[in-house]
Amino acid sequence: MAEPGTPAREPGAALPAASGPPARTQPPGSSPPDLRKRQTKDFEFGGILGEGSYSTVIYAKETSTGREFAVKMLDKHQIVREKKVKYVNVEKDVLHLVVHPFVVKLFYTFQDTHSLYFVLELAKNGDLLSHLRRYGRFSVPTARFYTAEICSAVEFMHSKGVIHRDLKPENILLDDRFHIKITDFGTAKILPRAAPGSQAAADGGEAAAPEYTHKRRASFVGTAEYCSPELLNDREASHASDVWAIGCIIYQMLVGRPPFKATNEYQTFQLIIRRVFQIPDAVDADARALIDRIMALDPAERPSIEEIKAQAFLAGTAWDSLERQKPPNISYLAPLPQQPRPAAGPGDGGAQGSDSAADDLAAGVEAVQLSDDDDDDDSDGFPAPADPNARFQEPGTP
Repeated sequence: MAEPGTPAREPGAALPAASGPPARTQPPGSSPPDLRKRQTKDFEFGGILGEGSYSTVIYAKETSTGREFAVKMLDKHQIVREKKVKYVNVEKDVLHLVVHPFVVKLFYTFQDTHSLYFVLELAKNGDLLSHLRRYGRFSVPTARFYTAEICSAVEFMHSKGVIHRDLKPENILLDDRFHIKITDFGTAKILPRAAPGSQAAADGGEAAAPEYTHKRRASFVGTAEYCSPELLNDREASHASDVWAIGCIIYQMLVGRPPFKATNEYQTFQLIIRRVFQIPDAVDADARALIDRIMALDPAERPSIEEIKAQAFLAGTAWDSLERQKPPNISYLAPLPQQPRPAAGPGDGGAQGSDSAADDLAAGVEAVQLSDDDDDDDSDGFPAPADPNARFQEPGTP
């Protein structure tokens, strides 16, 4: 896909100096970039690609260039009414911050009286979940390849201080070459930066470039089947929460179903906090070992992304050339059958932890809701205006 005419500027980045000769931004003799703000009239809109609680994603083609996009259209009045402004702003900030080959790209944003528009990279081959439903489960080489791409993207997110908090197959898209594009950052968190010279920055070993702190944020959002157990206890999300979700995704790719799935969310939570799941015998031994290590109830015992990349399951991965590699073909494999759940301990993909520990975790389940962050201020830092447009000013707009 061609690059947009207007490069995205990171939030807070300094504007170029007004004096001095302008920098050359295109080869001699080429047309100057199109710097104007896009509007709905610049696009031909097509069918619906997906729908959320307060947004609709639709296909669009830019009339002047013929480029294809996915446009996320968000209802302003509903966003304000349901106090979701902070999530919209976070999503835009994250998309500017996390520019990576395996993360969906934001090209333009604009608005009209009723809606906000995010003009996004179009992933023509749907999401990972739809392919798992169609093909049952993935072969070991296919699961290994997509695990590597997911780890590459999440490692970069974490380096930028971003926790996704809702990693799942539905939020992993496939582009026209069948490479992944992680999307849906509406529930993400951007962690605060460590101050230069602080211990947190010193621990990172890069005095010149301040590191993000690994402060955890007390909140729970996401999807039940991929929710980490600590969120059902003290409701703290960390990088390890994303790692847990990666373990769930690896399991689902190889088995054909999530590791934790019950008839309702409450019962699913009970399986998670007691670590009640089983890895079928037919699963690759190296994958089994990795899944078992990731699925630790204590987030401090889970491997980091760097450690996951060093595991035997991903041995031989050419990390620097993933984007240029051809993904393995996806062919149908029947999901692996359920097996009786043994009273197994760590190392067997079974129950882990004492009953008292699980009971302590279970005490927090009653209060859990798949909803807003309790630690966030519902005011979003804005006064309550009569006009919803007042909350959605573009950068530099008076």
